Amino acid sequence: MEFAEQQRRFADWTRDHSAIVHHVVNAFAAGDDRNDLLQEVLLAAWKSIPAFRDQAKPTTYLYRVCHNAALLWIRTEKNYRRRVEQFGAFAPAESVDEASSLTDERLAQLYTAIHQLKPLDRSLILLSLDGLSYRDMSEVLGLSESNVGVKLNRIKAQLTQTMTGNDDELR
Repeated sequence: MEFAEQQRRFADWTRDHSAIVHHVVNAFAAGDDRNDLLQEVLLAAWKSIPAFRDQAKPTTYLYRVCHNAALLWIRTEKNYRRRVEQFGAFAPAESVDEASSLTDERLAQLYTAIHQLKPLDRSLILLSLDGLSYRDMSEVLGLSESNVGVKLNRIKAQLTQTMTGNDDELR
């Protein structure tokens, strides 16, 4: 593949699918680590372009590349911290409207709960929230479609239980 073609495809992917990259980065890193992971994910996407053969949809391929880069980053990053305290950057701005404030608080709690999941589970719920089909999720993560369904149901139940526990704390 020529350099100009690689540049064009990278520009297209980052323009058209930037949400994918940011979802993965936000799911796997917090605080200043997000910038480091973003660089790693973008570098992995750049390096993977020559291997892309249009056999998969660009979104599925990019999810897989980003997901694998994030998992590799977690394994090699010695100072990676998974504590909830690092989610200070996710804290919603104070809202005048009480209902909006409660919604923002619930969203922050959901991000916190998702961040506490195992990396594979985080990826799975992230893909689900982005509306990917079980087939696409299975391609991205290398699981069977039935395994995706089972794991996703368990993750949703776990998140529901976690969020219900947070509701009790709010009262």
